[in-house]
Amino acid sequence: MATFTTPDGVELYYKDWGTGRPVVFSHGWPLNADMWEYQMNFLAERGFRCIAHDRRGFGRSSQPWNGYDYDTFAADLHGLIESLDLKDAILVGFSMGGGEVARYLGRYGSARIAKVALVGAVTPLMIRRPDHPDGVDPAVFDGIRAGILDDRPAFFDGFGPVFAGANRPGATVSRAILNWTQMLALQAGLKGTLDCVAAFSETDFRTDLTKFDVPTLVVHGDDDQVVPLDVTGRAAAAAIKGAQFKVYKGAPHALYVTHADQLNQDLLAFGI
Repeated sequence: MATFTTPDGVELYYKDWGTGRPVVFSHGWPLNADMWEYQMNFLAERGFRCIAHDRRGFGRSSQPWNGYDYDTFAADLHGLIESLDLKDAILVGFSMGGGEVARYLGRYGSARIAKVALVGAVTPLMIRRPDHPDGVDPAVFDGIRAGILDDRPAFFDGFGPVFAGANRPGATVSRAILNWTQMLALQAGLKGTLDCVAAFSETDFRTDLTKFDVPTLVVHGDDDQVVPLDVTGRAAAAAIKGAQFKVYKGAPHALYVTHADQLNQDLLAFGI
């Protein structure tokens, strides 16, 4: 198993498929690197080196008590990129992973980075607060934490259909995909799962986005019930100079699987 150890002693698992230009994937909450298997397999077969790590507290990585904040996540990503000596890389971040990518660019710059893709990302800011009145009601995130603490498996069993859009009329998402999503979610530690709700909802990435100086692709579904398009994707595309913005009609949050073919082709075209 390939691992990288951070300066504070956290062991991070990562997978490394293929050869060629590196594409580094940052996963969403509460999943792990396995969520990217359709994108990684597709791009690795077409001449890219695809790398994805399990964030601290998730998947096969260590489950420390502390460190579930974006400065630490960005430092972990920076350490992985440095340890593998990646250059001319493409960063792809989904959901809370988009925040990880944004904070990385904000703190470490683009010396090793050629392009960035934000997919269903939580950037620039999710939560409603006085200087962000159009954000999501804080009670939503309080409810998520309460549900996890009450019955974590049951919460994710109910969250999965919203995440994947299976609660919509005519949805074709299989029960197996929902089971897989729940399985990935339950591989995470409880502490990281809880702490990351605050991290992805309350962290302000607006300053980070002003530091983007590489070509950027922003992809978002217009039926995302988890990370609302107008609050995040549309606002992020407007904030990043020269961003390419693609809205997938009818796509839910989990478009990496429900719209995998479309996303794969867009990432391929963007990466070439």
